[in-house]
Amino acid sequence: MSQKAGQLEFKLNIGDQKGKCHTKIVRDAQAHSLIGLKLGAKVEGNLIGLPSWEFTITGGSDRDGFPHRASIDGAGRRKYLLKGGVGYKVPRKGKRVRKAVRGNTISEASYQINMKVLKAGSKALEELISEVSSS
Repeated sequence: MSQKAGQLEFKLNIGDQKGKCHTKIVRDAQAHSLIGLKLGAKVEGNLIGLPSWEFTITGGSDRDGFPHRASIDGAGRRKYLLKGGVGYKVPRKGKRVRKAVRGNTISEASYQINMKVLKAGSKALEELISEVSSS
């Protein structure tokens, strides 16, 4: 979340089927429609200004860079003993470290949300994102 005069803002990283990543910034009503969704949830493109598209949430992070982890319920940031996966890369077998990670629910504290395309729409994603950013 970015606070510019009380404005809620998320940065969406959208990966398409071709392996290309597109970035879109959503504010206010569009951003509020994402709050409360969990990792793995399906998102209709109409909610974020991309009609006839469908996405799934794959991950994200908060404003301080702490990643969302699917195995942890809730929206808060907590310290867990991790042995690999999201938020910790194991340098050697058997090592565990206590790391801070965020839960699997999108909240006001989230900043970046990663998504992938489930269903493509009639217009190309590049066209829709450039139309939104130019207007």
